[in-house]
Amino acid sequence: MGAEVKTAMTIEPYRKILGLPGVRALMLVGLIARVPVIAAGIVLTLHVVNTMHLGYAQAGLVGTASTLGTAIGSPLAGRLIDRHGLRPVLIVTTAAQGMFWSIAPQLSYHVLLIGALIAGVLSLPVFSLVRQCIAALIPADQRRPGFALDSMAVELSYMLAPAAAVAAVTAFGSRPTMYAVGIGVVGAGLALITLNPPTRSAAERENPQAAVPRRQWLRPRLFALLSITAVLTFVLTATDLTLIATLKGSGQETWIGLVIAVWCGYSLIGGFVYGALHRSISPLLLAGAMSALTIPLGLVGGGWWWLLLALIPAGVLCAPSLSATIDTMSQWVPSAARGEAMGLHGTALTVGVAAGAPFAGTIIDAYGPGWAFAATGTAGVLLALIALPLWRLAGAGIRTAPTPEPVPAATAPGDTQLAGATAAATTWAAAPEPASAWEGTVLAEASISGAASTTPAAASKIGVSGQDLRPDHRS
Repeated sequence: MGAEVKTAMTIEPYRKILGLPGVRALMLVGLIARVPVIAAGIVLTLHVVNTMHLGYAQAGLVGTASTLGTAIGSPLAGRLIDRHGLRPVLIVTTAAQGMFWSIAPQLSYHVLLIGALIAGVLSLPVFSLVRQCIAALIPADQRRPGFALDSMAVELSYMLAPAAAVAAVTAFGSRPTMYAVGIGVVGAGLALITLNPPTRSAAERENPQAAVPRRQWLRPRLFALLSITAVLTFVLTATDLTLIATLKGSGQETWIGLVIAVWCGYSLIGGFVYGALHRSISPLLLAGAMSALTIPLGLVGGGWWWLLLALIPAGVLCAPSLSATIDTMSQWVPSAARGEAMGLHGTALTVGVAAGAPFAGTIIDAYGPGWAFAATGTAGVLLALIALPLWRLAGAGIRTAPTPEPVPAATAPGDTQLAGATAAATTWAAAPEPASAWEGTVLAEASISGAASTTPAAASKIGVSGQDLRPDHRS
């Protein structure tokens, strides 16, 4: 009986989230739409290696070009969504993807390299878009289980896409598979265009915010959050490659797929538990703990099953760490800039992916995979410690101040200036703590500008490499 009650309490937050209008359809479309997007990088790599008969270095360059393009295009697409709405951006990116994948199988290597870069800039913003829409559809106090569900959906997509891509290339060849990926990506874009999920809540649409200057929300604390986000994919990508090297080095490469699939399963469990908690946990703490728990993996000896057991502590923190960064991001930025902010979050994830694989590869080649685990975890902990001062410093001392009461029109100019200053000082002194760093800063600036505006002078006055099975995982 007690177990049944506990299970019901655990599931209840998710039942509430999925009962909200539009959330269930968004989650389902997001899960399916991510599969061809994830498979695209792996198929490109296998096409360069298997069909073009070039090396992994050339394949890696194509992946790097695509990754660089995505890093550039993600915040750009988000900013355009903020300004012009969802459908125009989806129409352009879907058309661009259809054009690229319809000709990519026949391109020469150098043209494919350039095409991958351009297609990356105009990539379908599935990951950041779904998260932006989750923030719009779900009330702020329920977003944590919503983002946890999204992280679990990402894990499921990454469990399906790589295996499906490899199987399709093996069975049909890379060229037919590339056409199939193109059909899947275009289908994903059309599904999102048809669904047209809101990017702002009903209240935000009724009272739309004006464009917010970046200086009001792109602050040191947000840079710290983006750094932590990059640390996550840095550690995960490096761990992914090191796991493969470890199992290959011990002659157990046949178990690579199972080990990585179970690792994803640990993340699913962790995300489910985290979303059901009654309070949030700092993404800085989660990322630091995941990094620290990665360090001792190199000490594991014996068969692959020991590695599976050793992966549990760090594995269960993967999805919670990711969902915590997204949840925090959604709270720290205004709705008018949410798309661009989610795009920057995606760029941070991409930067971590781009740095993690070469870092781990260098350590593996020089000292072996055991040291790569230790170096990766240590680097993650150090990067988290570097971000800590910005995390603690930014927003300190900011207080929320409501806009001062208007001064009666009959007041004389001199009295108006004095009354405005007095009202601002009074409300500043009595102001409560801010709900967020952005909100506190903006309201504080509004109070100061409100006092100033009462004076006559102021009255007129924001690659996937073939070896990495989930490198874009947090993108």
